[in-house]
Amino acid sequence: MTTAIFPGSFDPLTNGHLDIIKRASRVFDKLIVVIGINASKKSLFSISERMKLIKDCVKDIKNVEVDSTSDLLIKYASSINAKVIVRGIRDSKDLDYEKPMDSINHDLNSNIESIYLLSRSAKNYISSSMVKELCHFGGDISKYVPLNVEQSLKARFAGEL
Repeated sequence: MTTAIFPGSFDPLTNGHLDIIKRASRVFDKLIVVIGINASKKSLFSISERMKLIKDCVKDIKNVEVDSTSDLLIKYASSINAKVIVRGIRDSKDLDYEKPMDSINHDLNSNIESIYLLSRSAKNYISSSMVKELCHFGGDISKYVPLNVEQSLKARFAGEL
């Protein structure tokens, strides 16, 4: 059984993330969506809020789980016997960012491979940061995020959460 992880901050989860999750879930026996905890980064949603949002979006995908870690990603992967780290690539900038991380991860544990899935979304230029900014200024985000995420974002910016 091959276990893969799909790490990210997912603040918030976008349709691009969800596309990668669905596609990776068809390739691996088990996929764990891992929310990385970065204490130096200010997040809009708490870890528990992000976990709930993601779990709601993947509840019908039987081989997908959601977890979080504040540990080094490669250590986390090793601790759960994951063999693959899945990353989504939107453009050459993402690839340039991923290359050095892949090299370091390989140096730390050469038994764990990184697999890159190219974004297929026509809206692959959208990032979580862009979605938050668009929502903050009242823009339509319905094309970029799942409905539960859209509702949570709107509630957060309206001061309801």
